[in-house]
Amino acid sequence: MNTMRDKSIAWARELARKTLQDALPRRWEHSFGVGRRAEQLAPILGKDAELLIMSAYLHDIGYAPDLVDTGFHPIDGGRYLRDVHGADELLCKLVAHHTCAEIEADGRGLLDILRSEFPKQRPDLVEALTYCDMTTSPDGVPVEAVDRLAEIRQRYGPDDLVTATIIKATPCIMSAVRAIEGRLALADVRPADTAEVVPHAQSHRAIHPKLFNLVPAYPAHFA
Repeated sequence: MNTMRDKSIAWARELARKTLQDALPRRWEHSFGVGRRAEQLAPILGKDAELLIMSAYLHDIGYAPDLVDTGFHPIDGGRYLRDVHGADELLCKLVAHHTCAEIEADGRGLLDILRSEFPKQRPDLVEALTYCDMTTSPDGVPVEAVDRLAEIRQRYGPDDLVTATIIKATPCIMSAVRAIEGRLALADVRPADTAEVVPHAQSHRAIHPKLFNLVPAYPAHFA
């Protein structure tokens, strides 16, 4: 098993790519975009920047078919990073708690498991990760959080459990987004509103803001 000494942003990005690219290529595009969004927050994160960026690239790794255990990807991703890679404890907790995961865990009867295995820490970094996730489209394109929330509701439809969950989680998500926007404004940092082409993605999936659409992309958890 590797030690945390071997872990880096490059390691996290490559692990996410290898785990998601073939099985879930659009999920990899999203994860790459979230990671790049996190890199833009470095000026307000200081010494925590590397950890946050790593968690951003890895936040959806629990969706990989080979890693599914509980069926709730924040927990499954956190377990994989902890048990297989010996990843930093806080990194695992950030992945397990991203994007107000406690709300959906409660609805799935998994809240006690989430809290016992991954006690929540550093709410400021959880907010930053939530911001990155919820201002990045399924194709890895920077978007406004309100548009991301609308896309999720439209993707699943009014009768789906995920829609009910996202509605319940909206105040939590928007609070996180506004908090990070406030920190960025105070630091006079303006994240880019365009995205790079995802490395190793299919050639017809070059990313550009005008290509953002509402094609169904993800199963299960809304983010």
